[in-house]
Amino acid sequence: MHVTPIKTNAISPLDSLNNVFDTYLPKLKERDILVVTSKIVSICEGRVVTNDDAVDKDHLIESESDYYLDPSVSRYHVTLTIKNNMLVASSGIDESNGNGSFVLWPKNAHESADLIWQYLRTKHMLTHFGVLITDSRTVPLKWGTIGAALSWCGFVPLKNYIDEPDIYGKRLRMTKQSIIESLAASAVLTMGEGNEQTPLAVICDVPFVEFVDHPPTKQERDDLVIDPKDDLYAPLLTSVNWKKGKRQLP
Repeated sequence: MHVTPIKTNAISPLDSLNNVFDTYLPKLKERDILVVTSKIVSICEGRVVTNDDAVDKDHLIESESDYYLDPSVSRYHVTLTIKNNMLVASSGIDESNGNGSFVLWPKNAHESADLIWQYLRTKHMLTHFGVLITDSRTVPLKWGTIGAALSWCGFVPLKNYIDEPDIYGKRLRMTKQSIIESLAASAVLTMGEGNEQTPLAVICDVPFVEFVDHPPTKQERDDLVIDPKDDLYAPLLTSVNWKKGKRQLP
């Protein structure tokens, strides 16, 4: 597997995402996967809010969340949230590299990935091609951020090992490998977190990825989701007082 980060100029809300691709992407090849940081998707979609005294960040976080915890429970006054079936800080809202604005997540990251996939698949005349939209998240009990997948298109997101044998012939009962999260972690590592200005990356030579010729169906997206009550971490997720957020579903 090879990951190539792609440098761009600073992206502004006046930019068109397709124009960004046309300007900076090389000729894409069969079985390439394009990784796009969610920040430039959001900026090009106008999902930015000017960071001035008129904006209450706590209220903004609540309005963008599905569920949230009162920030007073955090020693850092960070609002822990659930959004798009992900446990994230501050509903994914970011101030870094925002040029004085709060950058929100894309309104509908799945739809954004589908549109990018359709545009580039047609433009570059590809049959097997994938798109991955990423952000960064923290890992509980460890310092540092790691790349995370917000949405994908054009390939199978999980490798199912259930009922497959281990090296001693024992059948695996629960194991599913997340292709999208593994690719996201690798790509975001090369794209960086600071002033690198590499919001795009192309992943190639991925023999373990199964490509498909259609955007994910609702069922395929739902298959990635675990109900909090069924989750391995249910004792933690269900023992706190989550408040209902105000996010309007797309």
